[in-house]
Amino acid sequence: MNDESTATPISDQLATHLPYLRRFARALTGSQASGDNFAAAALEAILTDRSVLDGVDVKTGLFRVLYGIWASAGAPVEEAEHGARAKAQRHLAKLTNDSREALLLFTIEGFSYSDIGAIIGVEAKEAEELVDIARREMADGVRGSVMIIEDEAIIAMDIESIVADMGHRITGIARTRDEAVQLAGDDLPDLILADIQLADNSSGIDAVNDILGAHGVRPVIFITAFPERLLTGDKPEPAFLISKPYTEDQVISAVSQAMFFSSTETLHA
Repeated sequence: MNDESTATPISDQLATHLPYLRRFARALTGSQASGDNFAAAALEAILTDRSVLDGVDVKTGLFRVLYGIWASAGAPVEEAEHGARAKAQRHLAKLTNDSREALLLFTIEGFSYSDIGAIIGVEAKEAEELVDIARREMADGVRGSVMIIEDEAIIAMDIESIVADMGHRITGIARTRDEAVQLAGDDLPDLILADIQLADNSSGIDAVNDILGAHGVRPVIFITAFPERLLTGDKPEPAFLISKPYTEDQVISAVSQAMFFSSTETLHA
């Protein structure tokens, strides 16, 4: 177990997959801090006993260990006593066991049904059924208003179409930081979908921080071609993050998840 020739490659692989493990853990818990704690516990478990990776590849094993720790802890999410967040969590509690987790693993993290089965301890066919169940149950979930901050017109229209088809109302599309702040002031959204780099070289992160600072906390989903840059654990980071190029399933899943957790972290560009 201490042989450097075997330890180094696994360590390199763990480092490669860690940002995405954090993303999954944060989506599970609805919180950067809580999610990162579970990710750290998974790494510690693997470093203590490499045999927990037996039978699967390193990435699948890493996610399997995290899921096991999270499930054994009672599958906790951030608690809320009142308001929209509490309402969302009551809805979350009604979802079929493991369906949301399977959906996240499939749409956001890109695992196959067989890998999802290995992670959560079911057969591949059941994993596929859980993903389908989650889609159906979330289709009847929380509805709200969504603002899109995106400077590429084709991408903005595509996201608008996907989100509107889910039953959400689109408050508008902003191409710059100033436009986003103005739009939020005119029609405050329940959720924000924001690209990182905007048309005038302004930052979607700055735009979101301005809006949250002026109007209070609300869920945010960031879209970026470089997710690893926002998943370091070194500073406040998003609980919900979509990688470019994205798929329709990823947008649907992320929006459904984020609507369940009406909180987000403020960031520093």
